[in-house]
Amino acid sequence: MDKLTTSFRYRTSEEGLTVEEILRDDWKAGKKTVHQMRMDKAVMDTAGHPLEWRTPLEAGTELVFHFKDVYSSYKPDEHVTVSILFEDEHILAALKPAGMAIHPDETDEGGTFMNAVMAHVVRNGGAYAEHIHRLDKGTEGIVLIAKHPIAKALFDRMIEERAITRIYHAEVDGRVKRMRGTLQYPIGRDRHHPTRRRVSPGGQDAITRYRVIERNDESTLVEASLETGRTHQIRVHFSHIGHPVKGDTLYGGSETTDGNYRLIATKVSFIHPFTKELTTIEAK
Repeated sequence: MDKLTTSFRYRTSEEGLTVEEILRDDWKAGKKTVHQMRMDKAVMDTAGHPLEWRTPLEAGTELVFHFKDVYSSYKPDEHVTVSILFEDEHILAALKPAGMAIHPDETDEGGTFMNAVMAHVVRNGGAYAEHIHRLDKGTEGIVLIAKHPIAKALFDRMIEERAITRIYHAEVDGRVKRMRGTLQYPIGRDRHHPTRRRVSPGGQDAITRYRVIERNDESTLVEASLETGRTHQIRVHFSHIGHPVKGDTLYGGSETTDGNYRLIATKVSFIHPFTKELTTIEAK
């Protein structure tokens, strides 16, 4: 797609902050990003005049941040649609259907979640959309999308620092005996399979907390929250304790008629790094 300007507006909340302090101290933007934005005179007032970076600003000053030639390569695809659950200047949250890939394998492909998100962004005059986390193709639920590079960097760091709460509902095979528990097993690659993961002593630390919502004769509905975000984490952990997610045949789960997993990302919650407000988004 054409290289369009990506921009966002921000209103200062504290008296006396400078542009440099907002970027460097509050948002902790990288040195390279700060330097480039200074060279590009990328921060302006609402009249389009570049601002001095070290001049204290009055509380309530509205700033406009521009990113020259910053755009995403996903091809907008109007033939696929997703439900937008939340959107502001910085991020959006959309509901990914089960069975839809999160992004294309090749940049010119369509039909994926990110192609649908990009179509929405372009329709509204934007040019940038990058997912902050992922869901497996067979999983339904909420995905957070950054609408500019600073939001992407901030939310990536929040994921690393476990500052975003992510809640899932999963129907797993069998009757889970304990009403609640913590699954803390390191997860690594399975050397015998190209995409599968496994519990491994040499793997990355992984923590899943759960509580039982409902028990049936052959399955259990659980609510699971992630303290870490390892690939296939919920699927690997519940398979490891003998209760694989229904439909997840890769990890021993029973088959479902549609071939999708009975796993839904139902809720995300975080302190918004730009507004400082507790933000909770739930699947409808």
